[in-house]
Formats: sequence, C-alpha cells, structure tokens
Amino acid sequence: MTTAPTRTAPPDRPGPGADRRDPGGADQPDPGGTERPDHGGAERYALDVPTTTEEAVARATRLATDIAAGAAERDRDRLLPTRQLADLRAAGLLAITVPAVDGGPGLPPSTVAAVTAILAAADPNVAQIPHSHFVYLNLVRLAAPEALRRRVNAAILAGSQIANAQSERGGATVAAIATTLTPDHSSAEAGSGFLLNGDKFYCTGSAFADILAVLARSTEDAHGLPAGEYVAIVPADAAGVVIEDDWDALGQRTTASGTIRFRDVRVGADALIPRTAAVSAPSGYGAFAQLLHAAIDVGIAEGALAAAAAFVREKSRPWFEADVERAVDDPLTVQRFGELQVTLVAARSALDAAGRAVDRAVAVPGEQTSADASLAVAAAKVLADRAATEIPSALFEVAGTRSAVAGSGLDHFWRNGRTHTLHDPVRWKYQHLGRWVLRGEAPPLHGVI
Repeated sequence: MTTAPTRTAPPDRPGPGADRRDPGGADQPDPGGTERPDHGGAERYALDVPTTTEEAVARATRLATDIAAGAAERDRDRLLPTRQLADLRAAGLLAITVPAVDGGPGLPPSTVAAVTAILAAADPNVAQIPHSHFVYLNLVRLAAPEALRRRVNAAILAGSQIANAQSERGGATVAAIATTLTPDHSSAEAGSGFLLNGDKFYCTGSAFADILAVLARSTEDAHGLPAGEYVAIVPADAAGVVIEDDWDALGQRTTASGTIRFRDVRVGADALIPRTAAVSAPSGYGAFAQLLHAAIDVGIAEGALAAAAAFVREKSRPWFEADVERAVDDPLTVQRFGELQVTLVAARSALDAAGRAVDRAVAVPGEQTSADASLAVAAAKVLADRAATEIPSALFEVAGTRSAVAGSGLDHFWRNGRTHTLHDPVRWKYQHLGRWVLRGEAPPLHGVI
C-alpha cells in the first residue's frame, strides 16, 4: 500500500510548486499538501546554460557576492538558502555537465570544481547542496540506460535538481545498505516494477530536490535485472516518499541534509541504474566526487582567509609590543598571514592539478588515467582538509579577542570546515598515496577515492 508524499517544511520554505516532469517516464503533478520550493519545474524553465568554463566561472562569481552577504545570518538562524539555490538554477549552473549528446555543454569536472570553490568561499552550504546533483548526473552519464539518461538530462536542462539518498544510519559501516528493492506484485500494471523501502540520512539538498537518486539493493533477480546495488531515480514528490528537514549539526547547518523515508514507493525497472558499472570501473567516478569535496574545502579556506584579512584591516588592534599603529603592520601578524596564504596556495594548486587529472580520466577512461586522477585528488583532499581546518581556526588567532564576540559571525567558517571535512577520513588518502609510492599499488575502485 502506498502513501501520499509528505515533507516537513523548513523555516523559509515557500508554498507548493507546480507540475514537473517525472524523469522515470510519467508526467506526474505535485499532489496537494506537499510543500516544495517554488523554484519552477520543467514547464517554467528555458535555461540559458553556460557553454564555456569562463562563462560558468563568471556567473558563479557574480552570484557569490549575493550569496556571501547573508551566509552568517542563514547559519545563525538556520534559514535554508532557497533563493540562492533558485538563482543557481536560473543561471544554468546546475546543467553545465549535461553532455552534448543530450543538448548540454558537457563542461569538464575541473569547471565544476572551479564553480564549487567560488560558491564555497561565499557559503559552503550553497556549494555542497548541488554536490550530489553533479555526482549522480555523472552516474547517469556513465551507467544509465539511454532512455533514462535522456529523460534525466532533459529534466536538468529544464531546471530540475537531484539530491542523494545514499547513506544510512545503523549499518556496520557507511557502505552497508539496508534499503531494498523488491518486485511489485500488487497489480498487473505494476508487474514490471519494484517497491522501494528504507530510510536514508545525510540526504544533502533533499529539501530542494525534484529528483532523488536512491541507493538500494535488490536481493533477487527480477524483471530482467540481476540482484545487486542500484540507484533508483525517483521523483521527490512520489507517493510514499517522506522528506524530513531534521538536519542538526555543528556546521553546514543549511544544507538540508536530513532524513528521507521510503514506504512502498513504486519504481519502474526502467528507472534503475546499476551502480557497479560506474563505481567498479576505471571511469574517474570516485575521483570526480572527491574533487568536488576538495573544492568545497578550498572554498571554505579562501572565505575564512578573506574574512580574517578584512577583520584585521578594519577592526583589530596591534599588540603593544609591536610598536605600530595598525594591526596590519604588526610583523608577527603579517608573518602569520603569509604562512596561511602558503597553506591556501598549496591547497588551491593541488585542487587545480587534480581537476586536470580528473578531466583526463573522464576524457580518456582507463586504469592509468583513473589511478592518476584518484591519487591527484587524494593529495588535493589532504591539503584542502588542512586548509579548511587550519585557516578558519587561525582566523581568531590573527584577528584577536574582538573576533570571538558572539555577534561577529566568524565562527561559521570553522564549524563548516570542521563538519565538511568529516565526510571521509583523510588518513585513508595518505594510506592510498603511500601504497602507490612504495608498492605501485593503484587506488581501489569504490567511489570514495
């Protein structure tokens, strides 16, 4: 038995949205009672999508000024960035990776990383929300059946957004998946479909999504598909989907990374993507996902250093022993800013190099290019993690006691950096890098390296 879709409304949620195109195949109106962001659906958007890296970067840079202006207040009051996400959609930035064969510009991973870092310097919450959108569009490109790929990409070009429903609570490890796909025998019409059941957490961006990419396991061969792990492409307003805005964390507070519950959600066999085809092949899939995480961390570091410099220029006082009139002339403060700049430049340079390596792995997939990309991204991730935690912490060191006043709004840089860098442990990046150096052992293919 299916239930009507529901979702709890976040603090700044507008009213119900309009009809939107179901990427699983059917046209399906948004049922009454479901509150959704009024960002427009397939019938509302005719996106002007950037076709070059320069254009995408320019649009992101223009948006970043407005995004940064309210970041501290949104963090303080936990106001979801609904308008900011609508602006990203309207700017066409969520469609930049749609491949040319499906009508998009097919911009490379390095461009997505550049856009992500710019947005993260302004507000890493806004930057993280579309992370899974781009990752699952990459999965669609690599492994979706052609008809499903075309439907999903058409929806993206019309302004739709994807959110992930991947991680779960309670498993032995983060890789344990309890959400199931079972054959649907409830009616003759449902004879070629499945029922999706399970609970997901850390579903970043779910409050804004039109489409959910749901990782689940089928325990038996059915409808021509072998048992295994699949990503189900599910409309966010499908019957049986419950999206809860219950994310409550130290940082990244406005990413809408809450719970989604699936109760007998009907999924057609033609809406399933076998995950193994992307994750277990040398395709650069994991390197691309990790590249964007590194970009978020670099952006956090850049935003924190800029905020620290502005505070010191405008508000800090020099230490009396420096015998100078301005904090910017204190030689020890100048020294520390130089050290922090080196940390940032190293992380930024590693990110740029990793972006080029991932571009090569995507353009010419193979064992060598995939390994090179994963190793380059691993190094970038280590340096970005270091920058995203060291620089926001040092912000208070260089800015002085005044910066610790509750109303300064500077603490969100550290909280965001500390929270986001917990996504996956950098100590395992060192491990894979060391194995390569000592034993020539290529990184594993599991989607997180």
